[in-house]
Amino acid sequence: MGQKAGVNWIQPNDSPLEIDGLPWFGENGGEWFRLPVRLQDTLPKSVWSLGNSPSGGRIRFRTDSNVIAIRLEYRSGPDMANMHAFGQTGVDLYLDGFYRGTAIARKDSKPGEPVEQVYLDLKGQPRVEREATIYLSLYKPVKVVAVGLDADAGIRKPQPFAVSKPVVFYGTSITQGGCASRPGMSYQAILGRMLNLDFVNLGFSGSGKGEPEVARMVAEIDASAFVFDFAQNNRTVASLREVYEPFLNTVREKHPRTPIVVITPIANSQETLPGTDGEVEGMRALIRKVASKHIAAGDEHLQIVEGTDLLGPERADGLVDGTHPNDLGFQWMAEGLAPRLRRVLNLHQ
Repeated sequence: MGQKAGVNWIQPNDSPLEIDGLPWFGENGGEWFRLPVRLQDTLPKSVWSLGNSPSGGRIRFRTDSNVIAIRLEYRSGPDMANMHAFGQTGVDLYLDGFYRGTAIARKDSKPGEPVEQVYLDLKGQPRVEREATIYLSLYKPVKVVAVGLDADAGIRKPQPFAVSKPVVFYGTSITQGGCASRPGMSYQAILGRMLNLDFVNLGFSGSGKGEPEVARMVAEIDASAFVFDFAQNNRTVASLREVYEPFLNTVREKHPRTPIVVITPIANSQETLPGTDGEVEGMRALIRKVASKHIAAGDEHLQIVEGTDLLGPERADGLVDGTHPNDLGFQWMAEGLAPRLRRVLNLHQ
């Protein structure tokens, strides 16, 4: 792409731009991965591959620029059946909490061929300082080459979050963001705007199984709270039983007083029909049993949230393929979780 006249291109790795939601960004030398590079050979291959997509990563700053643009490099173009290009590859801009636009990969995108998007062009208008948040892609690796602003625009740090440490979400494809229409519509992104929270998204599509090595990685993060939303990627109640309590124990041992919220599976469109095997309900029962045991043993910082209270069978319109939430479903999930997180984090109304 050619140089846009009058625009200063700022490289995120060495600038006042704040990078949030990627806890190992500095350790990784500025790679846009969700996971630490040092664990590449330790983590399950599918987890590592999915962790190359920066779901939950954000770039934040305040600026009075009348132009905001971005340059991105994608490894490849969109290729999913249940998420279109905006949902899979989109990079959203929000200004003062309001959605303004999305950059996406081309069908033939590949490394070395940047995609350039001008989100905002108000040249000639009076300057107004705005809070900018750029949400990175949910399901496609992307490199942010540069953020473009007016050559003479001011830029400074964004406003602080309500709490200094992030809320860390671990789970499945639903946690990763499937199937939001774009990254600003994952339930964590919605919650972040509702409560002014930082967050880390460690959802792994089809691979949120609760392995011990993943538990140890999650426990590395200094979090304000942990939210565990995993179950269904384990094929059976028996396989979930093998990992669920050990996963909880690993995180709790390293974070004895940090709030942990465990979510049982949300509803899917098939489970209430005749002839279903009841495996998902068995997983819900297991999670309740494990959490109740810990609470009874004195864990005052553990809470259970019923997934069906967030998105139950009567809310199937909140699903896109019978299993994954659409934007409506994610909005419902965020609205249901917000009061719980507000209480455990002692946030004021």
